[in-house]
Amino acid sequence: MRAMASILPLTVDELSYRAGGALLLDAITFTLPQGGISVIIGPNGAGKSLLLRLCHGLLTPASGRIGWSSPAGFVAGRKRHAMVFQRPVMLRRSVRANLVHHLTAAGADDVASRCDRALQRFGLTEIADRPARRLSGGEQQRLAIARAWALEPEVLFLDEPSAHLDPGATKAIEDIIRGLAAEGLTIVMTTHDLGQARRLGQRVLFLHAGRLVEDADSSAFFASPSTAQARAFLAGELLW
Repeated sequence: MRAMASILPLTVDELSYRAGGALLLDAITFTLPQGGISVIIGPNGAGKSLLLRLCHGLLTPASGRIGWSSPAGFVAGRKRHAMVFQRPVMLRRSVRANLVHHLTAAGADDVASRCDRALQRFGLTEIADRPARRLSGGEQQRLAIARAWALEPEVLFLDEPSAHLDPGATKAIEDIIRGLAAEGLTIVMTTHDLGQARRLGQRVLFLHAGRLVEDADSSAFFASPSTAQARAFLAGELLW
């Protein structure tokens, strides 16, 4: 049986985005290869979440190009990239029913089996019949990641995956992210937590004022950033 073709690399070329007459992203260019964890960091309003939404196809750029190796990131008629938002929406139903609805709406096959695998993979089996909206923040985020994972994406976009979580729940989410990357999933995530960026990131994309200022190996970036903006940001200074 022939392996499914990859949608990677993803090529972002001179990507710009405008809203209300303001230029929010300006000529962003980078290539996302297969594998690893890429972390997007930068000050508030730098365009981090916006960049994820554009790459995932939720918004249309003003100019530039987002190119997957297969058209629009589809292989065998289905999308091969998924996104988890900072505040994921939980349907007013059980954990299991949230998974089933998500899989059914996406036209997935073998829904029951996929649902059971996702519940087990993310430690949700024992709470499968609980109302999703009554879960803790960490449990809801695990469910959100499980819903995305169940669709078998090749690329997973994570927008502030542990924002507002306590240290224990944050560690659990970080362990999940490491595990998914170790299994071969390509991950792109935003974070305001520089400690988290150091712990998880293998590559850092540093945005400032809508521009990609640095694109570097994580260890090199944190040891010796090459721009004044990055050095100021890591030092905790406000950037204008």
